[in-house]
This record gives sequence, structure tokens and C-alpha cells, in this order.
Amino acid sequence: MRARRVRRALIIGGVMLGAVVGGAPAGATPFTTTGLTQVTGASPLAGCLGDQPTSGTNFVNSEVEPWVAVDRSDNDNIVAAWQQDRWNNGGSRGLVTAFSDNGGTSWTINAATKSSICTGGTAANGGNYERASDPWVDVAPNGDMYLMSLSVDTNPGGFGTYPNAMLVMRSTDGGATWSDPITLRRDENPNVLNDKNSLTADPLDSDFVYAVWDRLVSPPGETPQPNAFENSVAFRGPAWFSRTTNGGASWEPARKIFEPGTLNQTIGNQIVVLPNGDLIDFFDLIHGARNAPPGSRGFNIAFIRSTDQGETWSRRARIIDKHFVAEVTDPDTGQPHRTESILPEVAVDPSSGNLYVVWQDLRFTGRSAVAFTMSTDGGATWSPTVKINKTPALGNLNDQAFTPSVHVADDGTVGVTYYDFRNNTAGGGTDTDHWLVHCHADCSDPANWSENHVAGPFDSRQAPVARGFFLGDYVGLDNIGNVFTPFFIQAISPADPTSAFYAEVGP
Repeated sequence: MRARRVRRALIIGGVMLGAVVGGAPAGATPFTTTGLTQVTGASPLAGCLGDQPTSGTNFVNSEVEPWVAVDRSDNDNIVAAWQQDRWNNGGSRGLVTAFSDNGGTSWTINAATKSSICTGGTAANGGNYERASDPWVDVAPNGDMYLMSLSVDTNPGGFGTYPNAMLVMRSTDGGATWSDPITLRRDENPNVLNDKNSLTADPLDSDFVYAVWDRLVSPPGETPQPNAFENSVAFRGPAWFSRTTNGGASWEPARKIFEPGTLNQTIGNQIVVLPNGDLIDFFDLIHGARNAPPGSRGFNIAFIRSTDQGETWSRRARIIDKHFVAEVTDPDTGQPHRTESILPEVAVDPSSGNLYVVWQDLRFTGRSAVAFTMSTDGGATWSPTVKINKTPALGNLNDQAFTPSVHVADDGTVGVTYYDFRNNTAGGGTDTDHWLVHCHADCSDPANWSENHVAGPFDSRQAPVARGFFLGDYVGLDNIGNVFTPFFIQAISPADPTSAFYAEVGP
């Protein structure tokens, strides 16, 4: 692996994108933002609709909901994935990936993911689906890359009902090609939806990769919820799981690992691996009927644990804190912005084992803000939940902060990205910026977090509309050494609604 280069400025479209300096606590090195790169442009799927023309509104040239992963065996190798050409009523024409073999300086688009018809999926190779959503990528210690997709058909039952499936693809050549999909779970019942998947490559063992999601079930005989695909509350939503123990050659049959009970559900399942090998699956636990423990009715940040690489799991969920769900509203028009409102994001320090969780919460200002809690003892105890976004307290809808992601750099620095509207000026579009806050020590104290501007402002009203202006239910964040690597979405124009961007923020 060649030495990591440092980039201080890049010219895109005639505009110099230089270093942006952020403040830092005493004794901490100030961070800069460099290497802002627009990764996507015209859609590689523009010639393929993939679905019936009357089944919805498709936003051509839109990229939303990206995820990113850096190859720890060679930091020059990075892979990212996103939804390409978003539909207004759920999903996209297919998942598209990009890879970089020079540490993010340049990117190669690969649309042949086989996640849908438009991306090369066929009945023969297991990818014969009309739409795809919920992209997730990760990289095993040996450099093998994995891509997970929620893939669906709109026929015969209409979008968001059936059939739908959890698919996994593997790349052994740095993201240049993807294998045929392996189907972890497929449901043809119109009252069932597999949703909000994530995938984690075990950083301690390349043979093990873990996939987890919620499986939403509506009452038998009831008309399926038409918006189930858009994160609806379900009759029941247990957590389901599958794993490979042989480096992706095969996957175990999918199985339920947590049952919340009738009128309860999980959503936003994500697995992290502690240094001792324990797996912890974090999720939003929604109690629609139960109130045990007392006060748990509603939304809760919770987790379950496995001490044997996913073979068995704790039966009861441990609740960390309440989740006061915060939706986001356009500060000028009152229109909804669809954000990461009910999905927590998690990270683990691979050296210390410290755990970090962030989510959107309205407890601090009555509007969406970034909530943070951490554990230094493997999840046994948690710090008080605090607000860490540095958005000025404007006392109006311009101070909403949303869609946080969290990650840990090699030196233990914690980074969190988010969007906000602080620079919005009434009378134009909705001015939106992307930010990163970082903390070097004692992160339970909000005073120890410093902020850097990553990108913007941009007009988020140019974004696709899918139950609100939509950049994604999540965005990507990883690291190269002590530098964070946000991979996120900015809105561009009516002809090019959104594009994916890469940047580096660090010392």
C-alpha cells in the first residue's frame, strides 16, 4: 500500500474547493475539510425504466441514501453504494456502486450490481426485481466486499407489498464486479415486508459476515399498508438475521433473533463487533402495546447481544434511552423533509470497545437535533444523552439538525456528520449544509465537540420527493487513518436532482 497522500484543494466545475478550518478544544489539532469530490452525474440507468410507467414518478439522475466502506487491508480501496433514480413511492431503479483504488481521488461507477432488472438482475441470476432500496456495503479484513439490497417487485401486489427479498452480493476484485445475488429471505405474502437491512463484515474474521433487518408483518387478512415500504409502523416487526461462516460462499437460512411481540417492532437494526468478538445489534424498539419496562411505550433505543458470532442472541432487549422522534419540516414552506427520524446510527472503537449511538431527537429544542450517548463498558452502562450538533440556537425551524452518522477514527476520535438549515434564507430554496463534529476525549460533554463545514449550502428542495424532500434515510461515514471520509448527498438542479459526494475531514 502506497503512502497516504494529503489533498488540500480540488477544482470541480471551475470552483476551487479548498481547506475549511474548524475549531478544536484546547490541545486538539484543528481539522480541515479537503478533497470534496462529486462522484456521480448522469444516471447509468437512464435507458431502463424497470417498472411500469404508470406505477409512480421516477426522478432520473437522482442518487440518494449512500453508504461507504474503506478496505482496512488497503486504505486506497473504497466502495460506496446508493439508490439510483429514486421513485416517489419507494425504492429506485436499482442500486449502483462506485469504487476508488486511489483513496478517493477518483471513482469508477459500476451499475452491474444485479440488485434489479435495470442493474443486470435476471430470473436466472436471482436479481429479477423491478426496484431496489436500502443499499449497504462493508469490507472484510481480506478485502472482499459485500453489498446488501432490499429488492422488490410492484406486481402482482403493488409496490411495498410483494414479492420482496433480502439479497447479498460479493466482490473479490475491489468492487469492479459483483457476484450473482444470494437470496437471504424472500416473501410473497402481501402482508409481509422485509425492511431496513444492514450488513457487517466481522473485522476479526473474514469468514463471518452478518446481515440483519426487520420483517414487518401486518394482521392476516388486512389490506396491506401501502406505505409499508416507507418505514410504517407494523402489526409486528421482529429482527431477522443471517450470516456466512465461509467468507460468502454460502449463507445460513434467515431466522428471527428478536421477537418484540404483537403491536411492537424493531427498525434500523445495525450490528457492531466488539474487540472481544461480541456482536451487538442496535435498533429502534417501538412499543405500540407494551409498557414494560415502565415508560417504554413508544420509541426506544435498544440492543441485543451475541457472544458466539451470532449463533445465539440475548432474549430480552436492553433499552438505553427513550427516543423522542423528531420529524423535519421545511423552514419556509412547512413541507416535510424525509430524514433519519426513527433510525439510530452506531459505531464502536475497535481498540477500546467504546460504543457510540446517535439519533434525531426533539427533547433539546422541540425540533430535530442530534442526540448522543456512549458506553465505555461494553454496553453495561451509558452516559446521559446530550445534544452534540453545533447548530446555533435560532429558536426557529432553521436550527433543525438531521440524518446523523457516527464513526471512529484510528486514534479513537469520534466523528458525527449531519445536515442543518442554519444558513437558510427565506424567499429562495431551502439552504442546507453538511457538517462534521468530532471529539477527542470525554465525548459525553458537549463542550468537547468541535465542528467543521463539509459542504453546502445547497437547495434541498431540488431533491426527489418521497414522503418529503429526500436525501436518504442515512448517509455514509468511514475513515482512513485519522481522517474521516463522509460520503453524502447534495441536491443539484431539477435536471440533476441529487448527486453523491465524497470528502475528507481530519487533521
